[in-house]
Amino acid sequence: MKLNRRLFLGAFAAGSAGLVSPRAFAEVKSANRPNLLPQAMAALDSHRSKILNRDLIGIVDFSAPSREARFHLVDVGNGRIATSYLVSHGRGSDPANSGWVQQFSNRPGSNASSSGSYVTGTTYYGKHGQSRRLHGLDPENNNAFERAIVIHGAAYVSRDMARSQGRVGRSQGCFAVSRNDIGEVLDRVGPGHMIFAAK
Repeated sequence: MKLNRRLFLGAFAAGSAGLVSPRAFAEVKSANRPNLLPQAMAALDSHRSKILNRDLIGIVDFSAPSREARFHLVDVGNGRIATSYLVSHGRGSDPANSGWVQQFSNRPGSNASSSGSYVTGTTYYGKHGQSRRLHGLDPENNNAFERAIVIHGAAYVSRDMARSQGRVGRSQGCFAVSRNDIGEVLDRVGPGHMIFAAK
């Protein structure tokens, strides 16, 4: 996807001298802007000293069901969604396996998703293949690294499953995406980016 050079330079300048105002995004209604954008932009501003790469952010809208592509990569320069992916939520967040997040938890062993802001870390190879570590930046997710909450690919997240079962599978709290998408997600959301999750 080609980026508009003026928008890119504008985003860079905003990152250097205070971010684009969340209010500016709140006032613009568009189907191509996620509902959580104003909150995510406020979080990006709040954690600006810890987010090295502010051209692109990830927003996970846990108010949407898991059958929908609710992990949005957003161009900070214009607030528009660049692309969206299916993503799981934790078993502990959806005990009835309904496909909807019912609750969040930051407690080790809860197998639940946590809300809040994360900064992306390094990649590693584990039982799910190449994965990316996450560090929680807020009180509601500051156990993420200890809980091994990461971005990884999984067979239980797929478009076929979303269509046939009306939901994708659940993780142990990780942001699991389709195995077909994991390479692209890890490439685009490299170290030092923010992921914001809420509902």
